[in-house]
Amino acid sequence: MPADAGFTEYVTARAPWLRKVAFLLCGDWHRADDLVQSAVTKLYTHWPRAVRAGNLDGYARRTLVNTFLAEQRTSWWRLVDLRAADHDPPPTAGFDVETALDLRAAIDRLPPRQRATLVLRYYCDLPVGDVAKTLGCSPGTVKSQTARAVDALRGLLPAESLTLPEVTA
Repeated sequence: MPADAGFTEYVTARAPWLRKVAFLLCGDWHRADDLVQSAVTKLYTHWPRAVRAGNLDGYARRTLVNTFLAEQRTSWWRLVDLRAADHDPPPTAGFDVETALDLRAAIDRLPPRQRATLVLRYYCDLPVGDVAKTLGCSPGTVKSQTARAVDALRGLLPAESLTLPEVTA
């Protein structure tokens, strides 16, 4: 199978997952699409290295998170805010929509690294060591960022709206 075919097959299969992770990081579906496109482009340029790494999902996830964090350090994303246009698809029925919207708004207010830590720990269900490796920091930093993020969410959300996980150091 040609190298491009393997890349195409992988990205086709994992694009919905990458898009969801990107959305959880940035809070906007259009920006998530842009993040995925940038991350997939970087992944393509380093495809042979990614295949040799042995964990394509981990490599792609790290590329996506690094792309998000690098973008947060630039000023262009503050100038172009598509969220005001409110083009997000409406939430699906079957869960507490108000709580989900409150949680999404609260997560959007977190600093980028805390948001990335929560997404990797609780959405991607990664252990502390894997999050530390993805973010390029120590496990202690992951724990403190997680604790700070959860504390911030507790301060931003009504107490009765949801139960946040206990974070132990």
